[in-house]
Amino acid sequence: MSGFHAAFPDYATTARLDELRAAEYSYLDADGHTYLDYTGAGLVADAQLRAHAERLRGKCFGNPHSENPTSSASTALIEQAREAVLRYFGTTASEYAVIFTQNATGACRLVGEAYPFRPLSHFVLTADNHNSVNGLREFARARGAAVSYVRLSPGLRVSDEDVGRALGRPSGRRRGLFAYPAQSNFSGVQHPLAWVDRAQAAGYDVLLDVAAFVPTNRLDLGTVKPEFVTVSWYKVFGYPTGIGCLLARRGALARLRRPWFSGGTIWGVSVQGGWHRLVDDETAFEDGTLNFLAIPDVITGLTWVDDIGMAMIHRRVAALTSWLIMGLTGLKHGNGAPMVRLYGPPGGEGRGATVAFNFLDTHGDVVDERAVARDTSAAGISVRTGCFCNPGAGEWAFGLTRREVRGPWWRGFLRHDMTTVDDYLELTGLPSGGAVRVSLGLASNLADVERFLDFAEHTYRDAEPDRGGLAPRLRC
Repeated sequence: MSGFHAAFPDYATTARLDELRAAEYSYLDADGHTYLDYTGAGLVADAQLRAHAERLRGKCFGNPHSENPTSSASTALIEQAREAVLRYFGTTASEYAVIFTQNATGACRLVGEAYPFRPLSHFVLTADNHNSVNGLREFARARGAAVSYVRLSPGLRVSDEDVGRALGRPSGRRRGLFAYPAQSNFSGVQHPLAWVDRAQAAGYDVLLDVAAFVPTNRLDLGTVKPEFVTVSWYKVFGYPTGIGCLLARRGALARLRRPWFSGGTIWGVSVQGGWHRLVDDETAFEDGTLNFLAIPDVITGLTWVDDIGMAMIHRRVAALTSWLIMGLTGLKHGNGAPMVRLYGPPGGEGRGATVAFNFLDTHGDVVDERAVARDTSAAGISVRTGCFCNPGAGEWAFGLTRREVRGPWWRGFLRHDMTTVDDYLELTGLPSGGAVRVSLGLASNLADVERFLDFAEHTYRDAEPDRGGLAPRLRC
């Protein structure tokens, strides 16, 4: 640990987070648990729970779609939450609308189902994308738009040259939609925010997925102005789950055309007349009754993160991530062979606090990620294993070619009796169905990283892994 402090002297300036770990996240150490899945979900502070309980005990709140006192009380807090989100991202209600959704996936769906895809328009996206973004291609294809992916380069990055070729030259006409993540949920690679301006100059609207980015990085929408931004708040501060949002520039929101209407979205509707009219603000995209008892907790969470300071959070996780990578790449078997195959950048530069890798046995073969899931769980360590709902990054990481994923056997891949990882591995020739992902966050500390590195060395060094009893799951 002395080597760590010598390598990262600025880490000492984040000591307040150790105090918060003891005071507000004490359940981690009380249970002896090592939590390393912050890209999956952030953790909740005791202060957030206390604030939630105090608010509900102090006043009566009701369904916001009315003008009675309890409805008005809920509406007021929801509007305050919108204002808090805008302030957090450095923008205003005149430029961006805040639409509350269940999560970033729900925000993506709102854009996909209402975006004006048409023949001769384009949907361009990077191969590194969460499935919630990949799925938008089905809306585009159904309306005759062309769909194209920008390939990944070594280190699971996307080159500026490939993005430029995919987008084309600057254009005065609107070409379609370009979608990419500010940070990969698979590898932690941070893709350039400068692509937003570049795509807009080429005639594209931009959907920027920031779900993996904003838990440990600041996004300023006063400087970078994509048309659509998708976020899940539980990834930032743990609670509440089931609340995300779509931030949409007003002009882009006006171009969306919803394919249906529901309760809470309409100014008026007639059964016999067969007509309906949506309300003329962002609530036209908020279907049914909002989670009015939880949305105000977004204010609490944003205040919590702001009081700590995103700069401090970022500084801490950057140091811990670099130390984790150094530790993993330094692990060797007795014969000198590496114990880890890392995916993505080999250092801390240009990446977030998400690290994907596979353990290797003494022969250089991949240890099945299902075995790692079993072993870490038994040790009281929470990591994530699989493809992390990002098949593109996984395909590039494991070296799969287009022919291997679409080739002569593709009909066999889609056969109805293929239900397990082993069926998939047999067809692709892969040694494992996915990778191991360690991700760090607000409450992480050096002891968490050291414990995982110790676990890795003692569990997999010079050992031939036991692949028996592995769960036959297949889900991506």
